[in-house]
Amino acid sequence: MNLIPNAHEFVHYKKYVSIHSEDRDITKYPSSSEFDIEMPEEILNVSQICLSTWTFPSNYNAINSSNSRIKFRINDPYNPGEHSYSSLLDETIFSALFYNLATDIVVDVEEGFYNPEQMAIELTNKFNEAVTDLIQAYFVANAITVDFVSYDRFRIVYHAVNQKLWFGNSADGFVITNESLLDSCGKQYVCLSEAKGTTAKEYVNWGLPYNLGFERINATSIAASTNTAPRFYYEDDGYWLVPTLPGAQVHFIKAPQKINLMGQSFFYMELEGLNCIDETSPYNLTKFTKTSNETNGRVNSAFAKIAVPSTPISQWFDYDSAPYKLFMPPADRIRKLRVKLRYHNGQLVDFGTFDYTFTLEFLVQQNRVNLQRKY
Repeated sequence: MNLIPNAHEFVHYKKYVSIHSEDRDITKYPSSSEFDIEMPEEILNVSQICLSTWTFPSNYNAINSSNSRIKFRINDPYNPGEHSYSSLLDETIFSALFYNLATDIVVDVEEGFYNPEQMAIELTNKFNEAVTDLIQAYFVANAITVDFVSYDRFRIVYHAVNQKLWFGNSADGFVITNESLLDSCGKQYVCLSEAKGTTAKEYVNWGLPYNLGFERINATSIAASTNTAPRFYYEDDGYWLVPTLPGAQVHFIKAPQKINLMGQSFFYMELEGLNCIDETSPYNLTKFTKTSNETNGRVNSAFAKIAVPSTPISQWFDYDSAPYKLFMPPADRIRKLRVKLRYHNGQLVDFGTFDYTFTLEFLVQQNRVNLQRKY
């Protein structure tokens, strides 16, 4: 039996569509990180789609709502009576701090992009301000009237050689209570975990102390005398923390790891129904991971993975994304796209009012006869 030859000859050609975030329905999608958009025309018989070119603004907040909080306690306040020192102000400050020994003092730094020196200054001012508010609240509650302006014993500095933060206090011992962050929701990583369907404790990106170089355990300050005060030997003097009260000892904590304020190095683009990238998920200690050999990763979770090669504020351009969506047989028609830009932890990318654009490449299969008739 002779086979009847197929008279249809198919050819492939590329069709490009340029998409701009500002063209979305801004009343419906005020954030450009997630929106629907219709293309100028239906694209028929699509056999392959990939991300061709793109340009994005580098204006992200390395410190944002998920990692802007740190907590600490004053656990060994300076007591003037122990050093034969008489001062009404310092005695009442001691009373306020002693009363709040078990109180976690909360500090929220400003969202944004910091260099290490800026973060050290921000933390110094925020720590002192938080203790000032605590003392003033105690004075008001107990009707204490003293000439008190502000608490200024904290000093936090950046060691430019080993790239670590040092937390110091000129008189009071303190604890950075990283463990308490693990039990609170609000703006901390636990909420992000819940958004991903798990409340397990994560090992990375769990809050501001992680970015500052701390581990998920409480860090207790070390008391040092005048002769053993912390010193940066790469500077001429190098003594950055000295006692400010009679008989006082300075207290300090050296962050065990280098400070990391670079922010996210990449993000994912999702196109609903067109995703083609499988994505691993962070390991977490749960009953599932302890009793199963299965992965907790996600299949077809994204369409493209986009690197962030620059720091704010700038604009970056790139092209030729390797992943592509293949259709066998070709997709009949594609007209509407649902775009979502997110980080690996599920948090949406926030571009604010900055616009971006990208170009999609469609490989279209067409009957040669129909194509000749069309053109």
